[in-house]
Amino acid sequence: MYQKPSGAFIAASWIALAAGMAGFIIGLWRAEMLLNEKGYYFTILMYGLFSAVSVQKCVRDRLEGIPVTDIYYGISWFSTILSISLLAVGLWNATMLPSEKGFYAFAFLLSIFGAIAVQKNTRDSEDAKK
Repeated sequence: MYQKPSGAFIAASWIALAAGMAGFIIGLWRAEMLLNEKGYYFTILMYGLFSAVSVQKCVRDRLEGIPVTDIYYGISWFSTILSISLLAVGLWNATMLPSEKGFYAFAFLLSIFGAIAVQKNTRDSEDAKK
């Protein structure tokens, strides 16, 4: 038996996702950096969001006995770690203020948390309907 997530948690999850993504993207939009740098950081954000949701789905599927291949499970984890590492390397080498680097790092992590929570809530809500 599954319990539907509370409306407050669903709203908080969507707000976390929206705030993290909006902050990151608005920061990129207003940043004084080359377009290829903006593209790099934007791609890392999208890659990170997808890979984090993929990890959450794989972990949940395995807990529920739904078959997930080891290769997909491993690639999902590798992709999540790689996206975080690529962001860290990019920020480490970036010529921006430390406060800007911290802003991008925390907006990225908030986005990932929000994406995982939204995906979990969506799945829990669907399971509760059954």
